[in-house]
Amino acid sequence: MPEERLQKILARAGVASRRKAEQLILEGRVTVNGQVITELGSKADFSTDHIKVDGKLLRPPRRMIYLAFHKPRGVVTTVSDPQGRPTVMEFIKGVKERVYPVGRLDYASEGLLLLTNDGEFAHRATSAATHVPKVYLVKTNGALSPEQEEQFRVGVPLHGRKTAPAGLHLVRRAVNPWYEVRLSEGRYHQIREMFQFFGRLVEKIKRVKFGFLELGSLKPGEYRELTPAEVERFRRILKLEDERHS
Repeated sequence: MPEERLQKILARAGVASRRKAEQLILEGRVTVNGQVITELGSKADFSTDHIKVDGKLLRPPRRMIYLAFHKPRGVVTTVSDPQGRPTVMEFIKGVKERVYPVGRLDYASEGLLLLTNDGEFAHRATSAATHVPKVYLVKTNGALSPEQEEQFRVGVPLHGRKTAPAGLHLVRRAVNPWYEVRLSEGRYHQIREMFQFFGRLVEKIKRVKFGFLELGSLKPGEYRELTPAEVERFRRILKLEDERHS
C-alpha cells in the first residue's frame, strides 16, 4: 500500500474526522514507529508502519459502517458532551465498529444525520468543495415577503460573507408557516440566522434529505444501515470511486 498523509490514515481507521485527526497530530498524540509526529504533511504506510494514537495501535476497521439516523431534538451531535446532555451516540446500540457523526445538527434541530467510521467519506461529505445539498423543513414565527424570499434565495450577508444561493419554497401557509429550505453549504446556525436577518425566528428545523438520501419513515432515535447501492451512489457523488482504483 502506498504512503498516505497521516491525517487521512487516521480518518480511514475510524479514529476521527480528518479535521479532528489533524488536531491529534498537532497535539503530539500520534506516533509512527515510535516517533512522535506533529507535522500535518507527514506520510505513512498503514500496511507496514506501526501507527499509534495515545499509545494505542491503529488497526484497519473490520468493515465500513454507514448509518442513517433520525436525530431527535434536544440531543447534541457529538460523541461526548461536557455538559452531560444526551448525545447521538447513546442511540447507536449493537454497532461493533466505532462510528461518529458526519457533520452536525444543532441541539434544537432534528432529522437526518449520517454516522460512519469511514473518515474520508465523512470529510468529503462535509467539505464545502463537494456542495452536497441538504433539505430542511423549517417552521417560522411569520412569513417572508416575496422580496425577502427572493433575497433569501440569492444570498444574504452573514458575518461579513454572503450566503451561497439557496432553495426556498413555502410548503404550508399559516400564521407560523413552514418552508422547505435547500442549502449547499453548512454554516453554524445558518438557517436560523438567515431568517433572523429578515426579522423572523425559527421555531422548528427538521432535516429531511442529505444529498439524494431521504429521512423516510425513520422515527426520532431510530437508525438503519445504508444499502450497498446507497453507499456506492454516495461514493460516486463524493468522487471516492477514483481513489479506490488509484
